[in-house]
Amino acid sequence: MKKIVKPNEPLVEHIYTADPSAHVFEGKLYIYPSHDIDHDGPTNDNGDQYAMEDYHILSIDNFNSPCVDNGEALHLRDVPWASKQMWAPDAAFKNNKYYLFFPARDKDDIFRIGVATSSNPAGPFQAEENYIPGSFSIDPAVLVDDDNRAYVYFGGLWGGQLEKWQTGTFIPDAEGPAPSEPALGPMAAELTEDMLSFKDKPQEISIVDEDGKPILAGDEERRYFEGPWVHKYNGKYYLSYSTGTTHSIVYGISENPLGPYVFKGKILSPVIGWTTHHSIVSFEDKWYLFYHDCSLSDGVDHKRCVKYTELKYNEDGTIQTIDPYSK
Repeated sequence: MKKIVKPNEPLVEHIYTADPSAHVFEGKLYIYPSHDIDHDGPTNDNGDQYAMEDYHILSIDNFNSPCVDNGEALHLRDVPWASKQMWAPDAAFKNNKYYLFFPARDKDDIFRIGVATSSNPAGPFQAEENYIPGSFSIDPAVLVDDDNRAYVYFGGLWGGQLEKWQTGTFIPDAEGPAPSEPALGPMAAELTEDMLSFKDKPQEISIVDEDGKPILAGDEERRYFEGPWVHKYNGKYYLSYSTGTTHSIVYGISENPLGPYVFKGKILSPVIGWTTHHSIVSFEDKWYLFYHDCSLSDGVDHKRCVKYTELKYNEDGTIQTIDPYSK
């Protein structure tokens, strides 16, 4: 008999998983993680240690049932434009089909965002011939809003190459802003009706403090690093993301899907391992945070495991900070 998944324990232990994007499709939870693998490559700020090459989609009927690995849903060899490193994905449902959005390096070693489609939320998925025109960087997250308009959020510093796109074209040796300048925000674009292209050129999302001033690049406790996720709660939009170097998940709130977002605080304290990446989903009248750490591999940073825990709001709509290791 398969093990029932408990809060703050690995969803699966037979493979290493990370970067979970959780959604409710067809009445049950589907989790779209990246798949960490063994490799002999270097470990560096460029992220070469994250050599993922396929996706396994997980599903849970409810929290009294085991987590199922639905097998390989998409592999690097089946993506015509990609060369390596299929990192954190996300999924969406529209037009009576399922879309898998994923980053990978193209043949020129530049990160792009691709799309694959399926009639089944668990896959397998069929990749489009080419990446989304005009796409770049990593960590796509898609919100299909209440009016059925769909938005994709993306971008990551360092290995994610976001700094290299500040002019609108790829500059290999470009650096980020000075510590006293506004931090780079995530990029966002509305998707076309077929979900395969950007309606307009992606725009940078502004993250500001309570006084409306931009979060600065040197403010590593609050500034954006990678892993954007947007969800709605009581009519407001919540942008949550990783701070990278300070290893927290934090968030801001907006009245508009494209911001600006007012910084509000921390959702998740640092976990075991360098990276932190998450998603937030409502299921059976409660809210949940899906996240990863390196506890399954005793701290090996490119061998992570996906977990979940309940997420709670305060009466004013702010989110209570979670310590994943508190008893």
